[in-house]
Amino acid sequence: MKKFLGALILALAVIGCGGKKESNENTLYIYGWANTIPQSIYEAFEKETGIKVVEDIYSSNEEMFTKLKAGGDGYDIVMPSADYVEIMMKEGMLEKLDKTLLPSYSNLDPLVLEKLHHFDPKNDYEVPYLIGATIIAVNKKYVPEFPRDYSIYEMSSLKGRMTLLDDMREVMTSALDMLGYPQTTEDEEAIAQAAELVKTWKKNIAKFDAESFGKGFASGDFWVVQGYPDNIFKELDENERANAELIIPEKGGTAYVDSFVLLNSAPHKDAAYKFLEFTLRPEIAAQFADLLETPSVNIPARELMTVKPLFEISDLKNVQVLRDIHSTLDLQNKYWQEILITD
Repeated sequence: MKKFLGALILALAVIGCGGKKESNENTLYIYGWANTIPQSIYEAFEKETGIKVVEDIYSSNEEMFTKLKAGGDGYDIVMPSADYVEIMMKEGMLEKLDKTLLPSYSNLDPLVLEKLHHFDPKNDYEVPYLIGATIIAVNKKYVPEFPRDYSIYEMSSLKGRMTLLDDMREVMTSALDMLGYPQTTEDEEAIAQAAELVKTWKKNIAKFDAESFGKGFASGDFWVVQGYPDNIFKELDENERANAELIIPEKGGTAYVDSFVLLNSAPHKDAAYKFLEFTLRPEIAAQFADLLETPSVNIPARELMTVKPLFEISDLKNVQVLRDIHSTLDLQNKYWQEILITD
């Protein structure tokens, strides 16, 4: 999850010092995103099992990974996005799951699991709990007609009224896909072409913005924003939502899958498996999706949701999940820096 979530529901959190955790079989240590797991889930799990959950919080995948590699130990479960699951697998940091201890794993949607097959073909290392999309939000009050992909950023009539995420991976991946190139391409010419396309988009945007795009869209300052639907739509009342068009581009679209993973160094693996199986129950999985207004990754949970999701799981059929691009990360970053300094 690469989102700036509001404090919708406070998680049961102890902001971590990263040191060694107490060795207690009745305590489970989770390192995860803020405001993603409703407190009620932790409370129900502790009431049923007697196992207390202590959660430390990180604000980015990079922060989490750096802390773990620097020796932050004692955690059992971490909640990375797909590209960092791939990285952590390659680094030998994750435990292969014993699915005999996870009989409810079969509740997970095959469409979601398939999006992880490029690095984990048998889904041996992750328990997905969330799928979301990077969207383009359009205010139909001001923009009645528009293309449903990133070519909207070529509309000079909207100059100064649009924003893109201040996120190299999101923007460059979308540009590469618009040109027909995979995000993992090692062809510098392809990356250069994508950078030129982004420069074209940049001429029409007000700014690159990864923090305030939701508020800017809600205020009417910006009519087209690239961002995450929960950040955008939580700022809108019912009438404002009626004017907001959510676009998940079939071309250039990206998605994220966040999963629970079990660290191979986890000191409380029995407790961890109990928690993972607990989250796969439909009535528990529905609470994750309700919190963020996303479709549930858990098929039977969809019948139990009380909040209508902002989009359907079928809308994500053609979007791509961000991957590990370690071999070309520096090259893409070189062109991204050129984009940022270009007038």
